[in-house]
Amino acid sequence: MADPSYSPRLRTALVLTGAGTAGAYQAGALCALAEAGVKIDLIAAHGPGVANAIMASVDGAARLGDAAGPWSSPSLARAYRWRGGLRAAGLGVALALATLLLPLTVLVVAAGIYGASLLASLAGLTGVAAGLVHAYAVILDVLFHPPILPTIIPRVMVLCLLVTGGILVGTWWRARALRRSRRRTSGAFWWQLLGSPIDASEPAQTLVDAVWTLVRGASTEAAPAPFEIGRHYVDLLTENFGQPGFCEVVFGLHDLDARRDLTLAVLPETRMALFGARRPVGGAREAEAIDLSTPMRDQLAGLVTGALQLPGVTAGQAITFPSEHYWQGETHRLCDRPELVHRLVEEVIGLGAEQVVFLSAAPAAGLPHALGPQPADLRGRAGEWQRSVETAVLDDAVALSTSRFSGVFVIRPSHNPIGPFQFAGTYDEMSDRVRSIGDLRQQGYEDAYRLFIEPVVASGERVDTI
Repeated sequence: MADPSYSPRLRTALVLTGAGTAGAYQAGALCALAEAGVKIDLIAAHGPGVANAIMASVDGAARLGDAAGPWSSPSLARAYRWRGGLRAAGLGVALALATLLLPLTVLVVAAGIYGASLLASLAGLTGVAAGLVHAYAVILDVLFHPPILPTIIPRVMVLCLLVTGGILVGTWWRARALRRSRRRTSGAFWWQLLGSPIDASEPAQTLVDAVWTLVRGASTEAAPAPFEIGRHYVDLLTENFGQPGFCEVVFGLHDLDARRDLTLAVLPETRMALFGARRPVGGAREAEAIDLSTPMRDQLAGLVTGALQLPGVTAGQAITFPSEHYWQGETHRLCDRPELVHRLVEEVIGLGAEQVVFLSAAPAAGLPHALGPQPADLRGRAGEWQRSVETAVLDDAVALSTSRFSGVFVIRPSHNPIGPFQFAGTYDEMSDRVRSIGDLRQQGYEDAYRLFIEPVVASGERVDTI
């Protein structure tokens, strides 16, 4: 039965929430909503949803779900990897340890050869046994007469450790020089060396490229200047407000330096006054509510990258505000945080939304006897925390929204084994198979039909245009 509170005549907001691989789930659902002709007046998003919202707001939802779309790119297999310097240092340490274990390997080989020769002797193959022992003696002569192995091992180990130390110092110096150009950093050497261990350059590069491919129009530039992406996008959207497939957008990011949540929007002039209206609490509204049709649009590529940064484990994206802005040319670090969904709900209410659709890859809270294995790696632990918080935050946001909208709808999976940072996929114990983010994208498509389009839209009044 269709929900009686839903009406395509009401102003509808779509809220995209979640981190990492949640973007693939959102992409599949957005494709389904566009295919079904669901009317969306306003998209609000944080995390990877920022890139998805940008594309969906300019009639690009169908491209998000394509097999050739950004969420099918092979480059995503490199998303949220350890920083390059730390990976190289880890390889150097591994080589040093492998060199140290080489004598033990010789002993293991010796035990194997003598065991094989004993078995050959017991089987009456004395010639084979003698041949094995002779071969081992030859190997020992090569390694220890002259003493090649005892001489090479210490030298190789020292070389590996020196190279590793050089890589770490170079990484620290480069990061230190970069930070000096922006803001002074305090802390012990080893903490500055470790810094933010995860690199978010992917999926950022793939998604920024996808946005440019969609909005560049007649431009043939493959790698434009960053400011051109924002200018093309804002011009394309503002010139087509009211057209099918085009809708208003609000993005949410967290400013680590200002300790504020920022909201950035592209809206018609009639709505921008509502967006800039002061709240009863929170201080200066102009410090956190930003009109992207201003010079701040030049920072759009950086904003997409910042929305993919994770507090604590990635460096944060440095954004320089225009000199005429409230922050007067300061450079701040931006990142995502799960609780931004609450701010986005406030913003869409202020912009006149009457019903809301939440789109999230976080399944509902767990039930008794549904525990899974605990991740041991850093990305796995960060993903476990992220998913747990996303579920709790979404449940709270839905509960609070029921009294503030005439209709509240949720598109989310009943089961999602793919963690926020498992871009290479994972093994699903419940289905006994490997699941990929391509499967997650398809699941988003199917869930949009199963949970919203068929029971709510198709059962009520069908709208053929967005």
